[in-house]
Amino acid sequence: MLLRHTPKEVVERCALTINPAKTCQPVGAMYAALGMNRCLPHSHGSQGCCSYHRSALTRHYAEPIMGSTSSFTEGASVFGGQANLLESINNIFALYDPDIIAVNTTCLSEVIGDDLTQIINKAVADNKIPKGKTVMYASTPSFKGSHVTGYANMLTAIVQNFAENTGRKNGKITLLPSFIEPSDMTEIKRIAAEMGVSYIMYPDTSGVVNAPMDGKFHMYPNGGATREQIAESGDSSYAIGLGRVGTLNAVRLLDSKCKVRSSAIDLPIGITATDAFIDTLRTIAGVTVPQSIMTERGQLVDILCDKNQYLYGKKVSMVGDPDILIGLTQFCKDAGLHVLHVLTGTPAGSKFTDRIKEIAGDGVVVKAGAQSDLFYFHQLMQNDKPDLIMGNTYCKYIARDMDIPLIRICFPIYDRVGHSYIPITGYRGGLNLLVKMLDIFMDRQDRDAPEEKFELVM
Repeated sequence: MLLRHTPKEVVERCALTINPAKTCQPVGAMYAALGMNRCLPHSHGSQGCCSYHRSALTRHYAEPIMGSTSSFTEGASVFGGQANLLESINNIFALYDPDIIAVNTTCLSEVIGDDLTQIINKAVADNKIPKGKTVMYASTPSFKGSHVTGYANMLTAIVQNFAENTGRKNGKITLLPSFIEPSDMTEIKRIAAEMGVSYIMYPDTSGVVNAPMDGKFHMYPNGGATREQIAESGDSSYAIGLGRVGTLNAVRLLDSKCKVRSSAIDLPIGITATDAFIDTLRTIAGVTVPQSIMTERGQLVDILCDKNQYLYGKKVSMVGDPDILIGLTQFCKDAGLHVLHVLTGTPAGSKFTDRIKEIAGDGVVVKAGAQSDLFYFHQLMQNDKPDLIMGNTYCKYIARDMDIPLIRICFPIYDRVGHSYIPITGYRGGLNLLVKMLDIFMDRQDRDAPEEKFELVM
């Protein structure tokens, strides 16, 4: 009875959002900042804003997420937050000693009109920033965009602040991933290393938000890209953005600022997209694909062929982050599933829609932006019921109401654990994803089978 009030008839909405399929920019900006070694994210706004950003990430990763705040009160809300930020910078370096403070703005500081460039320059002039330390910022107002937009803006700011061109190419390839799990970042690095590619990758949250338990508290875990590695990316031979929505602005800036040739490709989810990623690495780096990688691909193909009868023609609806949705759509197409609906709360632009239709055909319903919400998602499924939902934790209410199995994917996942340790990228990640799908469909077949059809071997 949770969602029985949702009407089946769709009415076009141009302003109202009901149950948004996204969260706010600073959450993504904070996540990107955590992908730098010894970096402390800082929310320039109220304590409540920072508490929400930290709690969203803490609940998703089941890890204590460090972050500081300018702690706006009524005075700062009227007269501006310069004094608050200057005092924050002074206190943070004195108490927590990060190498980098990555400031993200909030609705409040953006509406006031705080000039972060001027404030940081004043902090430098007042000697509030110790030698060798850096304060940087990204503009991330919550009243537009999404957590993916915030991630993209912080990634672009990282390139702007740290990438340097010395004029001497180092022969390395820079990998810039979109908003993905730390396990996926680990898998992308593993593939590059397995191929013998010399690479730099950032942000890199592996070892940060999925750090091992050793009985000690680490304010700054060992993971994350160092500022020296990020600076070195300005001399790399090539830069690859993995996921166009989350990385395109960053790779373009790396190109224009440091003259690094670059391109943005789909996230390597499934066979087709992983093939494209590996072929791009092979071509640019001039290496051969090792047998170990070919074996992983063959294993994924083997399971797809062996169990295709359980997937072929099944209908799937998905909602989440645009770069992951493109990869999932391609994966489902490769596996023989029929994609009905693809929605994202991120304003991903017409190229996102075109790419989804290119993969899944003109019959797929695609929508992006603020009115692409879970209310609309529920309405679509009432009119054309799928066999499977793929989306975040909030989809569980729709899944329960309509008795449709759910694979939890994208941000946030609050009601399950382990997602940050199990990749969906690469051939190994594709195998993980495929097993999840097969388990769900075969569990449903077992559940619904009459006694005479209830088989041990399927």
